[in-house]
Amino acid sequence: MTKRRAIIAIGGGHLRKASTLPIDREIVRLSGKKHPKLLFIPTASLDSIRYQNFAHRYFGKRLGCKVDVLLLLKNPPTPTEIKRKVLGADIIYVGGGNTLMMMKLWRRLGVDRLLKQAWSRGTVLCGISAGSICWFASGHSDSLSFYNPKRWKYINVRGLGFLKGIHCPHFDSHTLGVPRKKHFERMIGKIGGMGIAIENYCAIAFIGGHYRVIPAKKNAGVYRVFKRRGKVVTERIPKEGSLKPIATLFIK
Repeated sequence: MTKRRAIIAIGGGHLRKASTLPIDREIVRLSGKKHPKLLFIPTASLDSIRYQNFAHRYFGKRLGCKVDVLLLLKNPPTPTEIKRKVLGADIIYVGGGNTLMMMKLWRRLGVDRLLKQAWSRGTVLCGISAGSICWFASGHSDSLSFYNPKRWKYINVRGLGFLKGIHCPHFDSHTLGVPRKKHFERMIGKIGGMGIAIENYCAIAFIGGHYRVIPAKKNAGVYRVFKRRGKVVTERIPKEGSLKPIATLFIK
């Protein structure tokens, strides 16, 4: 298959239960290789060992990838080693967790620039939750709940900007009892722009200049959230098999 720049944003799911398996199989297919080299980046989960072990079992043993992990917190690799890992991967998968902390660390270590370089070379970029937000201009994040679970609020965290729009993962879920959907719609009402909201067990793939929705469960979906004539509109994006131009997502 002809390799085109691809980013797959996954709204959420239970990775240990392989609930996003149809999406993850498509990620492997988009790499164009039977046994692609997958780099797992668990920065947002504080380099969780359980998350690392899962990545090896799931992406390695189940999906046939050659898995490597990039650990950046306690003893980060040298800049040369970070560059080797990022630019040597066929697939880069970013795990969930604290988006704000992750973005700050990436920028400090220069990982943001390396990811852009990998994307320009045709590496498949993907991730779930925080690993979904990071590719967009910005995203609806519960990062402050990691610092003070009793007093926090959702915030808009600046991402890498590879994709346009403000992204909200877990659109049908909540953090510590605070619903995402209602707050994200309020956020769009205040700041405007185009929101791309993804429910759990669903993803949206951006391939070249086109996109398509990839559900892992029948009723899971992706939505456009925007202001029209002063009111917030939430529209479900159709699950069509064929690719559609990305530009059509931003027509209000």
